[in-house]
Amino acid sequence: MFKEKIPTTHHATDATWRKWVALITQRARMGKPSHPGILEEIMDWPEGRDFGVPTAEVTCAEEAPPYSELPEDRKQYVLFTDGSCHMVGSHRKWKAAVWSPTRRVVEAMEGEGESSQYAEVKAIQLALEISEREKWPVLYLYTDSWMVANALWGWLQQWKKNNWQRSGKPIWAATLWQDIAAQVENLDVKVHHVDAHMPKSCATKEHRDNEEVDRASKIEVAQVDLDWERKGELFVARWAHETSGHLGRDATYRWARDPSGVDLTTEVITQVTHECETCVTIKKPMKVKSPWNRGRWLAFHYGEAWQIDYIGPLPEIRQGKRYILTMVEVTTGWLETYPVNQPNPWALVVKTTVLLPNSGYVR
Repeated sequence: MFKEKIPTTHHATDATWRKWVALITQRARMGKPSHPGILEEIMDWPEGRDFGVPTAEVTCAEEAPPYSELPEDRKQYVLFTDGSCHMVGSHRKWKAAVWSPTRRVVEAMEGEGESSQYAEVKAIQLALEISEREKWPVLYLYTDSWMVANALWGWLQQWKKNNWQRSGKPIWAATLWQDIAAQVENLDVKVHHVDAHMPKSCATKEHRDNEEVDRASKIEVAQVDLDWERKGELFVARWAHETSGHLGRDATYRWARDPSGVDLTTEVITQVTHECETCVTIKKPMKVKSPWNRGRWLAFHYGEAWQIDYIGPLPEIRQGKRYILTMVEVTTGWLETYPVNQPNPWALVVKTTVLLPNSGYVR
């Protein structure tokens, strides 16, 4: 699909372009009859299919330089922004945060029922409110969200010209974007996109500050909420394990994922299989009781002690014998059997004094 190198722009690094090319190519190969390119399904951004680089005539915010290139007297007007969301039980919670690298302080706001993209936009709104409140002459925004950066660079003004609609329908979070547009009109706003999650060996001060706001935007989940979430996972895992017929860890994982579409971790399945009483009973080794008590005979040497008994009466054989004399050497468990006519002491004496010495058992 892409045969030549895509020209780089100030809106994306080469690494970002390579990711997009791989993703678009993969989706295009999958294809759908009604959507041959399927490009519009790759990322559900507010700009939909036309989320490319905005043109200069609709730009409403300038691009800020990297943080390291800002003059020292300008860094006091810098705010890093980020947002996140987390499912806590059955509720979706979001959190927006801003970080001042010079003051080393965080300001945040939280809510329920919205996505991480919504939290990213709320973080921008919060930064604008701080700038207005403190009457800053300029605001430098640093974000790792391409959606936010592109919106402030150009989409925002374009949406306003189109009466906050796209293809006759209201844009996503229209009210929130309208509030931001009203604030931007009265402020000098400059925006810079920061590459997120850089390796420590390559991270600059800009990346480290972005990590600070990223940590600040994480949802603080109470231990009781984590416990309830864990209990829910264990309940589903027990159901999958029992319904699948008490399979092992890997087999239970495949059974839950493929036919049922349930996404479970191997960790929770391992816990369930180990705690399953049925599986423990099935896998418990059967203890076979020894036919003789070795402890009683530890003081004896080989051939010095025997356990003797008779079995019968049995069906008579040709020689007229109907009983079996059994003799067990107690130190090894070796069994000797002899057919006899009657279970009497005379037969016992004959066998022990004649047969055993001939076999080398008695010293």
